[in-house]
Order: sequence, then structure tokens, then C-alpha cells
Amino acid sequence: MKKCIALLVVFSLGLSLFANGAQDSSKGGPTPDKPLVLRYGHMNAPGSVNGLQAEYFAKRIKEETKGAIQIQVFPSSQLGGIAELAEAISTGAVAMSHNTFGGLQSLLDELGLFDTPYLYRNVDHLLKATDPETSPVLKELNQKLIAARKTRILYAFYFGTRELTSNKPAYKPEDLKGIKIRAIPSPIYQAAVEGMGAVAVPIDWSEISVALSTGVVSGQENPVDTIFSNNLNEVQKYIMMTDHIIAAEPVVINEGVWQALSAENKAIFLKVAKETRDWASNKVRDSDAKELQGLKDRGMTVIDEKAGLQKEAFRLSVQKVVNDRFGTKWGSYYKQIADIK
Repeated sequence: MKKCIALLVVFSLGLSLFANGAQDSSKGGPTPDKPLVLRYGHMNAPGSVNGLQAEYFAKRIKEETKGAIQIQVFPSSQLGGIAELAEAISTGAVAMSHNTFGGLQSLLDELGLFDTPYLYRNVDHLLKATDPETSPVLKELNQKLIAARKTRILYAFYFGTRELTSNKPAYKPEDLKGIKIRAIPSPIYQAAVEGMGAVAVPIDWSEISVALSTGVVSGQENPVDTIFSNNLNEVQKYIMMTDHIIAAEPVVINEGVWQALSAENKAIFLKVAKETRDWASNKVRDSDAKELQGLKDRGMTVIDEKAGLQKEAFRLSVQKVVNDRFGTKWGSYYKQIADIK
């Protein structure tokens, strides 16, 4: 009930902000004295790469527009959880957000395919496949998303390779039989967790710390930066380097907000989007090894192939579940992504 009330308040504020922006546009556009203020909500910690890239984007937009457009960033699920933020962008209650592709499945089911486990050859392949300007698959689905839910993917950045954590060591899928692992509430993520041999329990990110500390679930899966920046080492003993999803985080904007921007400001947004994508992606690449060492220093035990992890067994098990559930539905898209050079 409290979340519903909060969302209604945010929705009202969002409509007010959008109306002000449209009014400014009709009078020649926003100015430093009467700026267009847009809200950017997300679920991550402010110090995570995801959180920092939102601040970077906001800072650069303010600089490039000389203060005429200002983006207020609300981290840590202040404006709602994963599903709530997706819906809030669609309705216009919030102007911008970032999410997982799987988290956007509530708006357009096909977007979940971009979070398919073991889909990409490397990070460069991922970034090409999730570029809304050049990827044939995302260009098509972005237009469907705009038409169906008034939401536009502006850019996507690499936010890490997802690994498994648990309070029990796991070396092969059989070791996870009966173990409850938190999954992002989306079909593709639940398939990934079940493919690894565990019982998938869909839980919103805002509730993960409580779920882990109380034993509702015994583990979860996320990139190293998310595990490190949220101190999950305090409630998790082991990290298994399954490398099961090389992941991009799409940044979305309400289509009404986008169309209200002038041609000049749209060009600025696209310029800053590319800059932020590269900045964030490079920061994640640079921080992965350092933060993994940081988790070791905090007492987490890292289980990789040298320590006996059977990564190929995880890959084959996950791919079987994914192919059974999504191969027919998304097979043509998978082929187009595989063909991206």
C-alpha cells in the first residue's frame, strides 16, 4: 500500500514536471533561468558504477545545455523498484531510468532476450548488439517498445558479468539442487537460475538484503561491482565465477519527454548518451579485477575454474533450459545477434 501511495505521488509530480517542460518548449525551450527538470530514478547504490553513470549523464547534460536541462537522480529505489520504475517511465511519472533488459520485460517481453545467458562472445559483441542506433535487433524492438509503451531505449552500457553468490560452495549444477537463489522477477533470469540447478525465487532488488540475511534465499546472482558496492559479502560467503550473463544496462526515457525536446537538445542527449555509455563500460572493465580482489580481502571465497568450478557444466545446463523455453520464440533474434561482427 505504501509503495502504491508513493507511486501515485511520483506520478503526479512527474506529470507536473512534464507539463512544465512542454510549456517551456512552446515558448522557445527551457533556459538556465527556467530549466526543464527531469527525474531519473534507479535501484542501485549511489557509489556503484550504475549509480555513478546516472550522475555522469546528468552532469554532462547540464553542462551541454548550459543549465537549461537539469536531471535529478534518485538512487536506491527511492522512486520504486525494478518493475515499478519500468511502469513509471511508461506512464511518464518518471522521465528516465536504467534497468536490466529482463526488468523491462513487463513492458515488452522480447527485450528479455538481451539478457540470455551465454549469448555474447565478449563485451564488445554485447555493446554492438545492444546499441539502439546500430543493432538490427534492438532497433526493431525499440520501435515496438515506443509504439506499445511510450518508452525509448536511449543507450545501453556494460555493467558487468553476472556471477553466483551463496552461503554454500557450488562447483557444478548438482550442488545447487533444492537451494533457493534470488532471481530478478523476469522469465529469462528465472530460467538462468533454474538452469544453474537452483530453485529460482523472484525478489525485487530493494528487498534482497533482508531476503539474504533472513534466509528466505541462500544466494543471488549479480555482477562483481553490484556485489562489492552493496557489501553482499556481509551476508554471502562464496562467489562462483560462472560468468553466466555478460550484461548491459539499458537507459530508458519516456517517449513524451523525448518528443518534447528540441532537435538541438535531442542531439545533445544522443551525444552525451554515447559518451556515458563508453565512460561507464570502461569503468566497469577497469574495476572488475580490483573489486573481485576487494571481495577476497573482505573474506569471500572465490570459486573459479582453477578452484574446481565446472563452468562448462553450468553453461550446458543453463543453455538447455533457455533453449527449451525460448529457443523457438527468440531463435531468429539469437541468430541475428550471433551474426553481428
